[in-house]
Amino acid sequence: MSKISTQMESIAMRDVLRTDYQRSVAEYWNKEKDPVNIKLGEVDGLYHHHYGLGDWDPSVLAGPPHTRDQRIIEELHRLETAQAEVLLDHLGDITPDDRLLDAGSGRGGSSFMANARFGCHVDGVSISEQQVAFAGDQAKQRGVTDRVRFHFRNMLDTRLDTGSCRAIWTNETTMYVDLFELFTEFSRLLEYGGRYVCVTGCSNDVTGMRSKAVSRIDEHYTCNIHPRSEYFKALAANDLVPIQVVDLTPDTIPYWELRAKSSVATGIEDPFLTAYKEGSFHYLLIAADRI
Repeated sequence: MSKISTQMESIAMRDVLRTDYQRSVAEYWNKEKDPVNIKLGEVDGLYHHHYGLGDWDPSVLAGPPHTRDQRIIEELHRLETAQAEVLLDHLGDITPDDRLLDAGSGRGGSSFMANARFGCHVDGVSISEQQVAFAGDQAKQRGVTDRVRFHFRNMLDTRLDTGSCRAIWTNETTMYVDLFELFTEFSRLLEYGGRYVCVTGCSNDVTGMRSKAVSRIDEHYTCNIHPRSEYFKALAANDLVPIQVVDLTPDTIPYWELRAKSSVATGIEDPFLTAYKEGSFHYLLIAADRI
């Protein structure tokens, strides 16, 4: 690589990663090769970076012991894909001409699902160059590069056109950014009447300061979990009006209980289960319209 090319790459990186914290998060995800993401994605080629919803099939624990773990992995992947389907269900009426934004797109799983369901255009943005490259390769393999594109961009400054998006979603990514800055950008990007859908873990204001279990989750993922109230304050400040709020907490607990029994457990399963069951942490879906 020439000196000029290296300088241009460095300038571009500074444009996207503006703080030491953002650089540390990008470094974390650039290095991440966690089996819980990779092995599950290998089941059918959809790579998710989020958790699951729904009851798991007890039969996965039965049968030959030597195939038990693979059955668990396949079931975990089914639950994660079901979670993405629930999110997409709340995007509203999407046509093939519409453009959607997957903010914090990871390895691209939900973007491909949205394109397959609606036939629409999808832009994914991530501050992880490794994730963007991986998802871009997936788009080529699927033959959808004309409709699904991934960008090394900051979701706080996407550089996409004002009013260009019919819908935007974040799937467990808002805990890495300031919500007021984020929703200001989303409000700019959404057309009038456009839909924003958020699935996130958030701390419970009613229980006071964050619990030890929630603090352990923060530390594990290098994130900063927001209290529930912060979402609604930031939405209201940016002309985003909630139309649906769904508490998914009871529906995600089975996923964590099954994951704790698997070979891809990371050690964070107990803090999640503790936080959910003690009520200090909620798993919410929020759908809001741009007015």
